[in-house]
Amino acid sequence: MKSVMSKHAIDILVNDTSWEAALPGYEALLSRAVGTTLTHLNASKTYELSIVLTGDAEIQELNREWRGKDKPTNVLSFPQDEDTLLGDIILALGTIESEARSQDKTLADHTTHLTVHGLLHLLGYDHEVDAEAEEMEALEIAICAQLGVKNPYAGDDKAAKIMA
Repeated sequence: MKSVMSKHAIDILVNDTSWEAALPGYEALLSRAVGTTLTHLNASKTYELSIVLTGDAEIQELNREWRGKDKPTNVLSFPQDEDTLLGDIILALGTIESEARSQDKTLADHTTHLTVHGLLHLLGYDHEVDAEAEEMEALEIAICAQLGVKNPYAGDDKAAKIMA
């Protein structure tokens, strides 16, 4: 486990060491995505969260157990019911790499976007109804732009959007 020190406490757990070769500098990338998101939202508190870097087998097990979906997914978020302890973001390398290739995105950009997406879930944002989805996507687009990541939804249709 690595703790990234910034205004916010971010614990990064690497359960699949393939992440280290696939995305050198992942600590800085994740920290920047979290910090930029919280700054964009004018977060005045100091938050704690964990980011787990794993593979498809582990995330499939979690997805099956917690969401009833027996398949891997790109990102899962597990919010906590505490004031400053936000929860956990789980990222699956295999699925994220495959999506990045098929969507002609870099692994870094797609991981950045999914980190922002997962963090917004921890903060209570959702995309179950159209109005909430539009608000969440607009935030993701704005935050990604601040991070130098192009609109993650450009060219997507509703069926292709992230449903984490």
